[in-house]
Amino acid sequence: MPSWDIPLEILIVLGAALLLGTLAEQVRLSAILGYLVAGTLVGPNVLGLVEQADHVKTIAELGVALLLFTIGLEFSFRRLRRLGRIALLGGTVQVLVTLGAGAVISIVFGLGVRAALAVGAMVALSSTACVLRLLIDRGEIDSIYGRNALGMLLLQDLAVIPLMMLVIVLSAGSTVADFSIAIGRMALLAAALIVGFVVIFIWVIPRLLDLDRWARNRELPILFAIVLALGSAYAAHAASLSPAVGAFIAGVLLGESKFATQIRADVGSLKTVLVTLFFSSIGMLGDPQWVLGNWHLVGGTVLMIVVGKGLIVWGVVRMLGFTHGIAAATALCLAQVGEFSFVLAETSRGATPLITDEVFKLIVSATIATLFLTPFLVAAAPRAARGVEALRRRFFRGLVDAGLAEDVDGRPTPDIVIIGFGPAGQAVAGALFEHCKGRMVVIELNPRSAAVADRFGLPAQLGDATHREVLEHAGMSTAQVVAITVPDSNTTRAIIHLCRQIAPQAVLVARSRYHVRRWELEMAGAHEVVDEETHVGRRIAAVVRKSVRIEPAPEEDAADE
Repeated sequence: MPSWDIPLEILIVLGAALLLGTLAEQVRLSAILGYLVAGTLVGPNVLGLVEQADHVKTIAELGVALLLFTIGLEFSFRRLRRLGRIALLGGTVQVLVTLGAGAVISIVFGLGVRAALAVGAMVALSSTACVLRLLIDRGEIDSIYGRNALGMLLLQDLAVIPLMMLVIVLSAGSTVADFSIAIGRMALLAAALIVGFVVIFIWVIPRLLDLDRWARNRELPILFAIVLALGSAYAAHAASLSPAVGAFIAGVLLGESKFATQIRADVGSLKTVLVTLFFSSIGMLGDPQWVLGNWHLVGGTVLMIVVGKGLIVWGVVRMLGFTHGIAAATALCLAQVGEFSFVLAETSRGATPLITDEVFKLIVSATIATLFLTPFLVAAAPRAARGVEALRRRFFRGLVDAGLAEDVDGRPTPDIVIIGFGPAGQAVAGALFEHCKGRMVVIELNPRSAAVADRFGLPAQLGDATHREVLEHAGMSTAQVVAITVPDSNTTRAIIHLCRQIAPQAVLVARSRYHVRRWELEMAGAHEVVDEETHVGRRIAAVVRKSVRIEPAPEEDAADE
């Protein structure tokens, strides 16, 4: 029965992804690598279990459209604003510079201007789905470089719409009139689509989601979310726009509503399937035989993408005032080509193709290769940050020491050092403020948080506490107590090692966001570790005891305090 071909092929893809994803996790690699390999193996270019090109394209388009709907649900303009300059300024500069560099290199290698601009747009984007999943799995999304990567990725997601319009316009024709007509048509269609979405999402959807029946039956909102995703993708397709971009816009608009959190939870399981299906469908586009025959071309392209994009991201992050180490770690996280690039590549092969089949195969092969490298690059990011800073201190030690010598008399001599002045650090300072104001010093990397400390009247050292010089400038050698409130455990562990060397007499109190990381901080030398998960559990238990009028044991009372 031909009608069952696509469901059968989806079953084959998901089954292979389950097997190879499990094997990848068993050898301590990312499951994403298993999904990519699974797609390549069952695809039309290897085993041929999924051999019809139209089916492959359908699976890929469905996967990317629904995946980008779920990414749109997690997108937030408020979150983008909170991330500050690294997102709005850094992300914008990175996209524009990478697009320009990619276009120039493409022209040097013989592509026309229109095709070169399309290729530049493709390489400007990194993989939101891959990078965020890896950072979350590693518990590094709250690290400084993790937040930097998140900010740039959110801006890249927002940039997809104008980049998609650029590629469609470039495909429209070569004359000024053709471009003008294409731009006008695209603008009208996009405006009509967005207006329709806004009307639906502001006036229709809230009334549906407020229905009592929907509140009692959780199946209906889940079905509704899927209908929205597929309906928005089809609406965009009918308007001659990308279905994936339509689904993403719908997700963004729905993500701004008060129902976004519950809908994200409702489609969580669906998202897992979509991520697997998407990365497997990417692998299915790969052609190992073509790659082997053109290995030098693919290898050179991958090298240019990883190194070139890494250098651009490093330069942008350094421009915004972050250290060399943080810039290097952020660059490693974003040195790949992402999922939106496949949408742009498919769009560029429309009625008036911008790129040839050979260029398309090269882009697909290079993208798969960079995605395959991404888990290793993200894993290397914290080590690279420490290594770069160690090299910098080694080669510039004379300059650093000279600077320290000039400032010795001006150093503070605190009893209490608070490292990190986010909500946790501010809570520590607030509790000690009345009795210890003149004895505290704050070390903070974020200028805005350091400004908060200044408003408190607390001396604040702006700098990265994983650098010995920053700790010494803050007067760490005289500290009696050090409160380390940064959320990233790798950063906290590095700070603990330095504090033990500079102030062996100090009591080190460290924050651990995850219980599984507590022992690492204790082994590193922390005298006391405040485990957030355990603390939250105790507080919830205390509230439950109070609610059911159970008297706590004395030791439990002390633990709660």
